[in-house]
Amino acid sequence: MAIYRDQAIVLRTYKLGEADRIVVLMTRGHGKVRAVAKGVRKTRSKFGARLEPTSSVHLQLYEGRELDIVTQAETAERFAHLRDDLDRLSRAVALLEAVDHLALEREPDHRLHDMLAGALRALDQRDSGLIVAAFYWKLLAHTGLEPMLDECVGCGSTVDLVAFDVTDGGVRCRSCRRGTPVSGEALDLLGRILGGQLGAALNEKTSPATGEVEGLAVRSLEQHVERRIRSMSLIS
Repeated sequence: MAIYRDQAIVLRTYKLGEADRIVVLMTRGHGKVRAVAKGVRKTRSKFGARLEPTSSVHLQLYEGRELDIVTQAETAERFAHLRDDLDRLSRAVALLEAVDHLALEREPDHRLHDMLAGALRALDQRDSGLIVAAFYWKLLAHTGLEPMLDECVGCGSTVDLVAFDVTDGGVRCRSCRRGTPVSGEALDLLGRILGGQLGAALNEKTSPATGEVEGLAVRSLEQHVERRIRSMSLIS
C-alpha cells in the first residue's frame, strides 16, 4: 500500500469495532477521505484526541482500496475557543456538515479545505452569527452556484427586486415575484459577503437583515444538497 502525507480537517467520526474509529477527513491534497484510526478509543492511544471533529491535523496514511489507515497524526492548528463554547462548537459542526455533503471522495480541492480552515479560524476568533451563513454562500459560489443579485432571474429587470428564489438561485422583481421576500438591506449585505467585503460584513450587528441572509443561506444550501442541514437545529 502507498504511504502519503496530507493536511486535513476532521469532519466526523464513528465507531468501528471495539477500539477503532472511522474518521471522515477533508484533506488538502486528496479531497474527502475516509480512514481507519486503529486503537484510538483506547485510553493509551497516541493520537485519539487529535482526531476529533474540527481538528486540523498533519497526517500520514496508508492508502487502502476503500478505507485508508491513519498511522500518524499531529495537530496543525488549535481552535481552542471552539471546544470551550457550545454555541461556537455548534456553528463549527454546521460548517463541517456542509463540507461533508458537498466534498467529493478523493477529488482534490485545496480551495475547499482552505475555505473551511479559514471559517473555523474566524469562528475561533469571534462568535459571529454570520460566519456560517457567509461560508454557505461562499461554498455555493465555489461549486458554481453563486446567486444572481443584480437582476431578476425571471425577466432580467434590475429594479424593484423584492424576493429571493432559492430554486432558481437569485432575486426576483415585483412582477416576477416568487419565493421569499427579501429587503434591500439583506441584498446589500449578501453582495458584500460575495463581493470581497467579507470582513466588514462579519462586523454587522444582529438585525432583521442578518437574519434574512442567514435563513436564505441555509435554505439555498439545503436546496442544492437536497437534504436538511441537521446541525443547524443546534444553533440558538
